[in-house]
This record gives sequence, structure tokens and C-alpha cells, in this order.
Amino acid sequence: MGHIKGLKCRECGREYPIEPIYVCEFCFGPLEVAYDYTSIAKDISRKKIEKREKNLWRYRELLPIDGDPQVGLDSGFTPLLRAHNLAKVLGVDELYIKDDTVVHPTLSFKDRVVSIALTKAKEFGFDTVACASTGNLAHSVSAHGARAGFKRFIFIPASLEASKIVASLVYEPNLIAVDGNYDDVNRLCSEIANKYRWAFVNINIRPFYAEGSKTIGFEIIEQLGWKVPDNVVVPCASGSLLTKVWKSFKEFREVGIIREIGTKVYAAQATGCSPIASAIKKGTDVIRPVKPNTIAKSLAIGNPADGFYAAQVVKETGGYAEDVSDQEIIDAMKLLARTEGVFAETAGGVTLAAAKKMIESGKIKRDEVTVICITGNGLKTQEALQGHTLSPYYIKPSLASFEEVLSNVNKGV
Repeated sequence: MGHIKGLKCRECGREYPIEPIYVCEFCFGPLEVAYDYTSIAKDISRKKIEKREKNLWRYRELLPIDGDPQVGLDSGFTPLLRAHNLAKVLGVDELYIKDDTVVHPTLSFKDRVVSIALTKAKEFGFDTVACASTGNLAHSVSAHGARAGFKRFIFIPASLEASKIVASLVYEPNLIAVDGNYDDVNRLCSEIANKYRWAFVNINIRPFYAEGSKTIGFEIIEQLGWKVPDNVVVPCASGSLLTKVWKSFKEFREVGIIREIGTKVYAAQATGCSPIASAIKKGTDVIRPVKPNTIAKSLAIGNPADGFYAAQVVKETGGYAEDVSDQEIIDAMKLLARTEGVFAETAGGVTLAAAKKMIESGKIKRDEVTVICITGNGLKTQEALQGHTLSPYYIKPSLASFEEVLSNVNKGV
């Protein structure tokens, strides 16, 4: 507890103790973890970080736990790939992919936030964990919760992709499919959280859970040789990830790990669910809720809890936002796979397609260092590509049959 001051309202600044609460009782603003950066600066250094295990807990002084980590000891520290081939296609000098398609164990960045949330749930003495999810969080809470010995209740929209439903059920949680979209699911979960003493990772444990997203930003800086990029492009669902990546950059400056920040933060959304991008493009602080209609279901939050704060970060840093169609999402998924061998889920297609549009429009300069955050694995959303890929060659089990195909391939037929 030496490095944590408590919780603080992001609106009125009122302070609270470290408890499983998430809303200010005076102004109803969201609560956030507040740290003692002066104390942290004395205990953290580049050398100390570099000597630790290569997981998300290497930055533990800036994460909201009391004792030792209890969940996610193999999660985090994913590759930062120098994307030479993709950079050439997009016409930029230096491009990187922060590749969270390979986060252990469920192949999305949600393993980071859940590691923090369930460690905190253990510290608070909960025996049951729960979440409202569009898929990835469901997988992560199901998997990490199983390993940590929690009872698990997972709430999802009933219309979720079949592959994502199976990827939760395999861990044998109590999976509740709700007739409605994510916002309907989230409202129901808020009611349940008020009645049952469960650790809802993205409700009453949300202030702690959200801090796990900072580890993406910490890793980007470390993997760039303790430097910040000129630009970072982040997909937005609730908007929390974008705000926490920016918070991580500021915290590293605050504790002396880096000296300056010149990064512009860019938001990416699907056109079928783009309340944050729309507000940014219109230059307004008002986030107007929408009804989601996009193949990027992991980003389909029509009433984003952190939308206002995400828009403020983009404005503060001089960034921008773009939204992209379903076809642009599919094309970008294929482009990333074809150029860099990275199979991203639909959210990754959103991020790359939005980055491409902002490069082409001049919003992102071609001679600067840009990082694109890819947050989940394409194996989760294969349905989106059905009918949009090349077909296999069907042959008889003979050399002649194969060589007929080979001849056509060489001719470009």
C-alpha cells in the first residue's frame, strides 16, 4: 500500500479508500487509482525493471496491488514488431505493431486487465468473479478465474460469434447469454453487482482492472529503447484502453523513467459503432450513444463509459480519430496477415484500417515513428472472413494434378 494513495474521482477529485467501489457518491463520477509518484520514483528504475521476469508484473510499482501478484504470471510483455513490409505498403518510414494477438492464455489484451482485477479480487476476499463482455473479457475471466479457483459468472450478448461463445464455455464458467446488445448486458450486470457480493471486474473492480491496460504503454516505451513513439493508434470500445496507454506514458515521465512525451494519440472505431470517433471528428465533448451494427463486435459498445475521457486525451495530444467500414476492416485484417504474418481479430482490422486512412490524409506523418495496437487474435473472429479469402486448390492425389495447378499459379491464373 506504500505506493497507492487511494481512489480519486476523475470529476470532483474527492478521495476514497482502496475498496471495491467505482463511482463517486457525491457527483457520480468514475473513480481512478491514485499513486504516490514521489515514493515510486525512489523504488523504480530502468535497470530494476529489466532484471525482472518478462511479464506484465515487471511494472508492479505502478499497478494497484498490495502484495505479490497472484494471477497472470505468464501474461504480458508481448512483441513489438518492426513492420517493414506493412510500412512499405503504407508508405511510412518506421512502423511498429504492438502484438497482443499472443497474450497468454486467451490471446487478447484482456488478459492484462483481468490479471490485475483477479489479484485484487483475491486481496478483497471475493470467492466469485463476474463480467459483462463482448467476448475477449469473457474468455479471460473464464480462464484466469478457473486457474485462480474462483466461481465465475460470465454475461454476454446472445448474438456473439459462436466461436467466442465456445472459447468461454471450454473453461466451464456459468455463461449467461442475454437477449440484447452489450449495453443491455452491462446495465443488467450493474443491477446484479448491487445485489450480490461478487467481484465484477468491469464494474465494482473497474478502477483496478483498468490499470492493467497501462502495461501495454509501459512495454511500448521499454521495447522502443525507453523512448515514446511519435504516434500511437488505439482501438476504442469503452475508451478505457486509450486513456490508460496515455496514462502510462505520463506515469513513466512522472517517476523519471523517461524525460519527455511528444506522442499524439489516435482513436480507431468501426463506422457501425463510432460514438467516440464521431465526437472527436465533430470537435465536441458530447458522446452520443449509438446502436452498434458492425462485425467488430469486441468494440461494439454504443454508450462508452470512458468515451469523454478518450476524446479528451486525443484532443490534449493533438491526435485524431477515424472510423472504418466492415469491408475496410476485412481488407485490413488480410493486409496485416499478408504483409507481417499477424492474424488479428476484427478489432485489429479496425485499428490498421483507421491508421491507413489517417496516414493517407496526412493526419499521421509518414516520416514519424508510429505504433499500432493490435489487441486480439484473429482465431476469435474467423467468421468475419468467410467468403472474403482465396479458395484452396482442389487436386487429385497425383503429381500431374499438382503440376497443372502449379502451372496456373506460375502464370498468375
